[in-house]
Amino acid sequence: MVALEKAVTYQTYGADPIGVRKTDHYKLEYVHSFVDKWDELIDWEARAASEGDFFIRVLREFGARRVLDAATGTGFHSVQLLKAGFEVTSLDGSPVMLARAFDNAREHGYILHTINGDWRWLNRDVHGEYDAIVCLGNSFTHLFSERDRRKCLAEFYTVLRHDGVLILDQRNYDSILDHNRTPTHAYYYCGDNVRAYPEHIDDGLARFRYEFPDGSHYNLNMFPLRKRYVKRLMHEVGFQQVRTFGDFKETYHETEPDFFIHVAEKRYESWDGEEDDQ
Repeated sequence: MVALEKAVTYQTYGADPIGVRKTDHYKLEYVHSFVDKWDELIDWEARAASEGDFFIRVLREFGARRVLDAATGTGFHSVQLLKAGFEVTSLDGSPVMLARAFDNAREHGYILHTINGDWRWLNRDVHGEYDAIVCLGNSFTHLFSERDRRKCLAEFYTVLRHDGVLILDQRNYDSILDHNRTPTHAYYYCGDNVRAYPEHIDDGLARFRYEFPDGSHYNLNMFPLRKRYVKRLMHEVGFQQVRTFGDFKETYHETEPDFFIHVAEKRYESWDGEEDDQ
């Protein structure tokens, strides 16, 4: 019993932490003690103020009603969408995160419809079609192989109705890799006295360290996705139009945003094959 408690309380990376570059390892990263502190990192009120109604406006622009929150985490976006009147299904690969999300939603007066599932086999775990999928919180970068990323996007595409939309975000890894820029965390990780910064970065790994006021710290190993690469994959899977925002803005300098937000449309329209830089 003691061994089990340690297994779900402490992160384990072995003797070579920067050598851990496997998709499934995220399940060992979101241990109970880290999840217990996750909302300190997010700060729901500050996050809501920084985002405003961006995601709600985009979803309404596409007439979405039924939404799959594919990276629920501790439930922030699921709760915001429920408050706005959307029908939400909350999915996450971490049962620890889902349990916390359920409790958080209940504290806000909502009961989440939760699914513990893997994006790569989404159609096995999720039934029916959705008007929209949101995959937020830099979650897509947990996928370390191109095969996994293509499989995930294909599963998303299949679950969407014929004119559905995928909203997927990612860190601005281009700026971190090319300009050694440290994220400002002005929009996403808004907790006071909580630090989140890249401890190691190379073309195949972004290892972030998260430090909390009580002296505890945790890590996440993620793949540093290039913006153009993600857009190319989206197009190759079948999404026709992909708009990319920088920190919720349509116009931006490439090095400035902490996060890119891709809005990918499944609807079929004639397309000349050219892609906007942003």
